[in-house]
Amino acid sequence: MAALEKATGDVVFKFEPFVLHVLCQELQDAQLLHSVAIDAGFRNSGITVGRGGKVMMAVRSTHCLEVPLSHQGKLMVSEEYIEFLIHVANGKMEENA
Repeated sequence: MAALEKATGDVVFKFEPFVLHVLCQELQDAQLLHSVAIDAGFRNSGITVGRGGKVMMAVRSTHCLEVPLSHQGKLMVSEEYIEFLIHVANGKMEENA
């Protein structure tokens, strides 16, 4: 809270979810991994094929959280709400595990 009170710009509370990048030997390997990831609940997963044919599979969860807290130095939320956000983010961190 002390840091927020000293802020002069915009402050955002941000939680970024688990991401796992896997270099796959074949496209079929990436497709299999993608199916497994989607079935396991990692709905933001995807496959990327580079110009050189490199196949990358990204396993991503949907557990993101991004909330503005202050604007131009003015706190826009209560301390109670910030404590709630911390509780929610900690729950998302446990889900990542």
